[in-house]
Amino acid sequence: MRRGTVLVIVVVAAVLLPMWFVASQGEPPSEEIAIDQSVNEIRPLDGFVDTPNKLSPSQVGVIVWVALLVLLGVLAFFHRFMNRAARPRAGNSGVSSHSERGTEAATDGGVGSLPWLVTENRWIVEYAPSSDAVEGLLAMGLLSVLTIVFAALFTGEYFTLARTQYFGIYAFGMFMSLTGLTVSYYAWFMPHIEVAERRGHR
Repeated sequence: MRRGTVLVIVVVAAVLLPMWFVASQGEPPSEEIAIDQSVNEIRPLDGFVDTPNKLSPSQVGVIVWVALLVLLGVLAFFHRFMNRAARPRAGNSGVSSHSERGTEAATDGGVGSLPWLVTENRWIVEYAPSSDAVEGLLAMGLLSVLTIVFAALFTGEYFTLARTQYFGIYAFGMFMSLTGLTVSYYAWFMPHIEVAERRGHR
């Protein structure tokens, strides 16, 4: 693990741990209110993890901060993946530089015109075609299947026991699968283009 990563983790922990200690001194858990099973068969309180029945506002605040930090970490991971794992490296074949006044970008398959991108004051500096790798197809196929499975599980839960924790897990899996689909398409099936633009100072 890199030194910078360790430093970030230590700083985040140093902030969150005291906050959670203060938040834990808040309101005690309240009594659980269950649904009468003789009237309705849904069981929203059933789950695989024991959770408190009530959270104080300070506890909710800490949880929200943790969720935002996790989201930031996920975004950083996807960004690094798209730019390092599936993007062409500098100097690889298929990556071509472009002159200032040109209107065409050289690719492995020949020359392609991009008039909608090139103007008098904007030109292509670097162009690399999409890799169209088999790994991308496999990743998108697997993620598509996962999206359908999680969506079916979510719908099934809605029409049966309606357990809150399972709703959350299925929705999380579905949205993360959709996110992975978007990332995979961007990484493997979109060309990499860098442009330069002349801007005048007024």
